[in-house]
This record gives sequence, C-alpha cells and structure tokens, in this order.
Amino acid sequence: MFLAKFYPEDIAEELVQEVTQHLFFLQVKQAILSMDIYCPPEASVLLASYDVQAKYGDYDIAVHRPGMLASEDLLPQRVIGQYQMTPEMWEDRIKIWYADHRGMSRDEAEMEYLKIAQDLDMYGVNYFPISNKKETDLWLGVTALGLNIYEKENKLTPKTTFTWSEIRHISFDDKKFIIKPVEKSSPNFMFFSQKTRMNKLILDLCIGNHDLFMRRRKPDSMEVQQMKAQAKEEKSRRQIERNKLAREKELRETAEREKAAMEQRLLQYQEEIRLANEALRRSEETADLLAEKSRVAEEEAMLLSQKASEAEQEITRIRLNNMKTEEEKVHLERKTREAELLTERLVQESERRAAEAEKLKDELLRARIAEKEAKEKLLEFLSRNAYTATITPVPNLFPSTQVLPSDLQADLQTLQLDAEPLPSDLTSYDLIGDGDVDQLSLEIERERSDYLEKSKHLQEQLRELRSEIEDLKVGEKQSELDQLHEEQVRLGENKYSTLKKVKSGSTKARVAFFEEL
Repeated sequence: MFLAKFYPEDIAEELVQEVTQHLFFLQVKQAILSMDIYCPPEASVLLASYDVQAKYGDYDIAVHRPGMLASEDLLPQRVIGQYQMTPEMWEDRIKIWYADHRGMSRDEAEMEYLKIAQDLDMYGVNYFPISNKKETDLWLGVTALGLNIYEKENKLTPKTTFTWSEIRHISFDDKKFIIKPVEKSSPNFMFFSQKTRMNKLILDLCIGNHDLFMRRRKPDSMEVQQMKAQAKEEKSRRQIERNKLAREKELRETAEREKAAMEQRLLQYQEEIRLANEALRRSEETADLLAEKSRVAEEEAMLLSQKASEAEQEITRIRLNNMKTEEEKVHLERKTREAELLTERLVQESERRAAEAEKLKDELLRARIAEKEAKEKLLEFLSRNAYTATITPVPNLFPSTQVLPSDLQADLQTLQLDAEPLPSDLTSYDLIGDGDVDQLSLEIERERSDYLEKSKHLQEQLRELRSEIEDLKVGEKQSELDQLHEEQVRLGENKYSTLKKVKSGSTKARVAFFEEL
C-alpha cells in the first residue's frame, strides 16, 4: 500500500506525476474520513463534492438519482453523528456543490480536494507525545515547515513553532532530544519523548522534512526539471484531449438538443395538426348543427306563422263573438226587463189569486156551514116528512196547482250566457453564482495570501453552509476538536494566521516560552 512519509509543502508544485497525485489523494481522503485529520463539517461537505466529481464525473440529474450517494463513504462519522440530519439531507447539500464542478476532470477535482485539505490544521502533521523540562505533557508536531509544539488537549492550535530554517542540529540520547538553533544567541532546547522506539522515527521525519524544506528553496535538479517538463507536456496533451472531448461532447449535446428541439417541434406540429383537424371536425359538426338549427328555425317560423294566422282567426272569431255577445247582451237586457215585468205581473197575479183563494175558502167555509145547516134542516125535515133524498157533493172549482203561462216559460228558457277562455303560448331560448530562505518564505506567504483572497467566495459558501446546519447540531455530541475549531472561527483565525502569530519573536524568546509550558 502506498503511503507518503513526507507531506508536500505546496501540493500544486510538488505532485508532478498524476499517479502520485491520485495515490496521495486517496491517502489524505482516508486520513480525513478516519478522523486522523480534523475537518470541520462544512469543509467535509465541500471535499465530498470534489470526491464525487473525481469518481463520477459531471453531475447529470437524469443519471444521478436521489440515494445514489447513500452507499458512498464521503463524510467522517464524527460529522454525521453530531447533526440531526438524514443521509438524504447530507446528499442534497453535497449535490449543490457537486453541480458547480461541471467540466472538471478527475485530476483537477483531486487537486482541488488536496488544495483544500492542505489548509486543514492537522494536515501534514505527525504527532508524538513529549514533555519539557517541567515534565508538562505536550505534543510534538513534525511538519514540512518545522516543529510545532501543542498542548495536550489541543492538536489544532500550536503554542509555538520552530521552522527548519531556524534549526541547525537535532539529536537524541535515550528519550532526550536536543535541538540546536541557528541563532547563536539562542540556547539549545530539549524535550523528552515518552517512547524510546519512537525516537528514530522522529529523527527520520525531522531529517527528511528538513532536507526537503531546504531542497525546495534551491533550483530544481535536472531530473526534476525534466519530470516537470514531461508532466507539463502530458498535462498540455491531456488538456488538449479534454478540450477536444469537451468540444465533441458539446457538439454532441448541441446536436442532441437540436434533435430534441426538432422532435419537440414535430410533436408540436403534429399536435397543431391534430388540433386543426379537431377544430375542422368541430366546425363541420357546428355547420351541420347550425344547418339543423336553421331547418328547425324555419319549421318553427312556419309553425309560428301558422299559429299567428290561427291567432288572427281566433281574434276575428273573438271579435265576432264579442259583437254577438253585445247583441245578445242588449237582447238579454230586454228579456231581463220583460222578465222583471212578467215577474211583477206574476207576483201581482199570485197575490190576487191568493186573495181570491182566501175569499173562496171563506165562501167554502160559509158554504159548508150553510150545507151543514141545510143538512140539519133537511134531516129535521125528513124526519118530519119521512122520506130519503140523495145529496150530491159540491165540485172543486179550483185546481191544486197552477201553471205559468207558456210565453213566460219560453222567455225564461232563452236566458243563457256563453263564455270561452282565450288561448296563450310561452317560448324560451338558451344562450352559450531563488533567493534566500527568508525571502522565499515571504514569497510563499504572499502566494498563500493570494490563494486565500481567491478563495474568498469559497469561504463565504462555507459560512453559509455552517449557518444552515447550525440549528441541526447536537451540542453534546461535539468533540473537543469541534469546540476548538469553533473558537478559532469566532476569533477569525486559521492555520496560516496562527502559524504566523506563533512564529513572531526571536528563536530565543520562543525557546524560553517552550521551557515554561
């Protein structure tokens, strides 16, 4: 298994061969995922997006379906565990940056990954437990730039540092290490390792990193220059090939888009033809319907005309009836007057007849009385004269019922009135985003400042993501490194500002500071 023993100081300049870059990328990625290198959550998401770009190429929404990254090992478990976020939520945030890397090749994505990783506080630091003269437990950090001294509880922020340009000699005896500074006025300083078997490894790392530090500040050897030239030519050739492939891909995508547009237009034309045919069919149906309505309207007009004629005839008949009714009314009034006169005469006649009847009753009564008297006298007479005689009854001179005169009955039978109702019709219608060491060090710092200035937009994005997921953080699951990083962010410090601050002052002063830790 390939593992780099010495970390490069400037990845973009020192990783010449693409295969070396890829193997180093895998090593750094594994160190971050295994949490040997601390990486804040927001930077973990950004690194994951470059990892996905290097592995899968450009983001395609039609190919990269939701859940595609669920089985990928992209984020440290420490990051996943301290937020109340589902794998889908992490995937969505990774995809936002993944989509921004379109057109980036695998080696470019891996290089961007390494450029961000080299800015992490624990990148390129080999930690060893040590103690000073006061037996204070500390961490020794061997890096490409020098030796860093850390407190036991804080591996992120060094308390002091000694660059390789300040160190003249380093040696160990048993567990004791002696460092001799270049500055003659500065005393030697020493530290004690906790494990004897680690001393040779510490010395090897110090010698190797010091040698590389000095070599980087000298002109490149002929061999290195040839390697860089070959790598540059290879990169140029691959860039030309990538540009050619990108051009071909762009042309192919353009042709596919044009084809899709033509197919879309064809479908649109077919749809328009279908709609036109449908409209024509509806127009024909409408014309037929209108013709039918016209025929019905004509029939209705004829029917209405016929009804109008019938209505006129009816009106004429009604007028005639009205005229006849007027005549009958006059005749009826005359008949009524005659009937009234007749009634009056009948009443008078009835009264007269009633009077006569009363009179006849009286006469009848008197006659009966007289008859009785006569009978009595006759009986008396017969009894006296002794003979029999037959007495005939008096006939009824007046009938029990009386009949009206025939002319009056005829007049009463002619008193009749005829009444016929007028007809009526109702119709309705419906509506429708190469100098000396000090000078070279200043140049490196200046380049670093330029890089940080260029990555200002990136820092803004990281801050936005940090603020987005801040509310989902589970406080009790934060590690000490997370808390230390938050304090750095709050103070506005980073890896390079911290190193610049701890390098300030003379070597003598920093040695004294180390001894007092």
